[in-house]
Amino acid sequence: MTTWDERFREGEYPTDPDPSPVLERYVDTLPEGRALDIATGTGRNAVFLAREGYRVEAIDQSRVGLEIARENAETHGVAGRTNWIQADVPSFAFPEATYDVITISFYRAMDRLGDIKDALADGGVLFVEHHLRTNDPVDVGPSGDRYRFGANELLHACLDLTVLYFDATTEQLEDGRTTATARIIARNTTGREQSYPEPER
Repeated sequence: MTTWDERFREGEYPTDPDPSPVLERYVDTLPEGRALDIATGTGRNAVFLAREGYRVEAIDQSRVGLEIARENAETHGVAGRTNWIQADVPSFAFPEATYDVITISFYRAMDRLGDIKDALADGGVLFVEHHLRTNDPVDVGPSGDRYRFGANELLHACLDLTVLYFDATTEQLEDGRTTATARIIARNTTGREQSYPEPER
């Protein structure tokens, strides 16, 4: 089986990818401070958040992916605001009430989602995007459904937070491939009355 180190080393994934467009659109509405990027890969969201002024910790099991991410941080002048941690998400000890922003892109972390939400500071925001199960033909993501989200699975898992944004869409990428993705932005607050900031378009 091909390892993530081999995938990153062989260029199977972009070495300096753009951040998630939804995260990019909402970043000005997020609380400032400390961020955690889970399964960071080559650092697409971590480097972006550091460029936006966050102090970022990013974890991934791949040493090669983290080396590329570290180089990206240096290239973009944010090495001093990033901390790259080689760790497995299933066994990582998430500190409680610590992060103002937590991001997860294209990694299924449902088994640890309770601990991840507990790691949010009061008012902290969680951003998650991942592949979705669908009857539509798709070219991107896991070949089977085991590691994809079921219908509304991500939404239901975050209903103890204040959901600020959710979508589940099938879309065509710039390279012509088709993907099905669920995305959520949710804040660690409760109460019948909340503020719902509108992102810049």
